[in-house]
Parts: sequence; structure tokens; C-alpha cells
Amino acid sequence: MSWIREQKPSFIERLTGNILKAGPMPKHVAFIMDGNRRFAQKAHVQRQEGHSQGFEKLAETLRWCLHLGIHEVTVYAFSIENFKRSKEEVDGLMELARQKFSRLLTEQENLEKHGVCIRVLGDLTLLPADLQQLIAKAVVATKAHNKCFLNVCFAYTSRHEIANAVKEMAWGVEQGLIKPSDVSEVLLGECLYSSNSPNPDLLIRTSGEVRLSDFLLWQTSYSCLVFQSVLWPEYSFWNLCEAVLQYQLSYQSLQKAQALHREGQELQQMEADRSCVAELLQHRGNGKPLDAQSRQKELLKYTAGREERVRCFLNALQHKRDTVFRDLSSQAVVA
Repeated sequence: MSWIREQKPSFIERLTGNILKAGPMPKHVAFIMDGNRRFAQKAHVQRQEGHSQGFEKLAETLRWCLHLGIHEVTVYAFSIENFKRSKEEVDGLMELARQKFSRLLTEQENLEKHGVCIRVLGDLTLLPADLQQLIAKAVVATKAHNKCFLNVCFAYTSRHEIANAVKEMAWGVEQGLIKPSDVSEVLLGECLYSSNSPNPDLLIRTSGEVRLSDFLLWQTSYSCLVFQSVLWPEYSFWNLCEAVLQYQLSYQSLQKAQALHREGQELQQMEADRSCVAELLQHRGNGKPLDAQSRQKELLKYTAGREERVRCFLNALQHKRDTVFRDLSSQAVVA
């Protein structure tokens, strides 16, 4: 089955979509695609078939999202915790991933037509070498596409992602790209795997479980969270519409909370910059206190320097990550 389905929406789907789009629409939706194993048990089929049906539902859901004008989707495909499952199930999931990423590489013309950029977020080093290479080829092949984005969280947990972001900042300090005083909440967010994406507006979890299971904990602090009882392979267009409606009902309060958080971050950064400038002036001091205008000039100079350091560091970090994917994609896939 293709990653992107070409089927046109029905009349009722078009009508419902147009009604929903009269209100505020989420631009980025995240899914915890839960319930594949319970679906398999319910349908009296093998677990692997349940996971396969889950992928087919993802392809269908992506079509619905495009119809609704949702141009970015993030999915929780495989948690690091899933490695604790039986060897048979893990091997089956790895094989399913091989099949789907191999299929993606044959669909480049269709992906280019729709402008789909595939990103894979997670610790690829935990995966088999051949799967790492297939994933890297898919990421590199669609990197230039920019109409819609599919972020696949694979070998991922949020705690692992946050720990990795801290390591990246430590690397930046060791390399002399940033100073310890440049480390901040905002910078940590820029070092996450998802740094190229806006935070999700809406997070949906299926199967009736009411927890995030270590998924996008940092990014969904101010997102609308919707928990639905339907099993993922049975998900429908109407379930998605219900979740979007819940987002619309929460829209004003979410926007207010996000604005207050951004304001708090800006004030926190301003205070940190002032503190650093005061310390610098104290060390440099010639015994004469500076007037307000001179202090403001020093503050602006320091802020510009910090922003330039951070910009250079983030460029270096992106280059490092791009190099990993490029090097992996240039290797012959090991059978």
C-alpha cells in the first residue's frame, strides 16, 4: 500500500471539511497510533497483521489530513520501550519498517507530486544497519520537498530526545561554539530532534489509553490533547473531525497559554542577558559605574553576540545531523 492514497474525498467528507475549515484549524497534528495488537486479537489475526493494518490506516489518515489542510503530521511509530517486546514481534516490526521504507523509495514521483518531506526522529543507532540506511535514503530523497511533512518517531522516547538535546548543547560548549551562559529553555527546544517543526497544535491518542507514553513531552506542553477509545486500525475520518472540533473549542485558551509562555521565555532570556552583562562589567570595571544609556548599549551588544553564537551553533548542529543521514544514505544497503 502506498504511503499517500490518491482516493478523492466523498461529498459528505468535503462538506464536513469545509464546515470545519470555517474555524481555526490545527496546522500540525501528532498521533499515538495505539491499539494495533488489540485489533489483531479482536479480529483473530496475527499481531503482525494488526501492525500492517495500522500502517494502512496511517496512509488513509494522511489523505484525510491533506484534505483538511493539515500539512504536518507526527506519528509515534516505534518506541525505544518497544524493544522490550518479544523478539518475534520486534523482528516483525523491523521487517515491516523495511518493507514500508523500501516502498517509499519506489514512490518518489508521487511524493514529489504532493511535496511530501519525510523526517525520521529518534536514535537510529539502535536499529539494524540495513534499516538505518533505508531510512536515511528516504529522508535524503524527500528533504527538498516542502508542501507537507510527515515526521516518523522511530526508536524514540521523549526522555531520550531531551537527554540527547542536553548532550548536543554540551558538545556546543566543548567546541567553543556557545558559552555555558547561552544554554536556555529555548535553546534546548532548538536542539530536539523536532527542531525543524513547529510544536503540534493537536495530539491524538487512540485505543482509550489516557497517557502520553513518553511521546513529545516537551513539545506538547501547550497542545490540545485528545484521547479516543477507537483502536487505531479502526480509526475513521469522523474520529479525526471530532478531535479537530475539540481543538477548535480549546483554541482560545491554548493561544492565551502559549502567548503567556512565550512572554515568560522572553523575560527570562532578557534577565539572563542583563545578569551576564552586569558580571562582565564588574570584571572589566574601572571603578566608574556606567550610565543607563551605556549599560543599554552593552546589553544590546551582548545580546547580538549571543544570538550570533547560537545561530552558528545551530547551523553546525544541523550540518552534523545532515552529514549522518547523507553518509548513511550513500552506503549500499546491506541485505
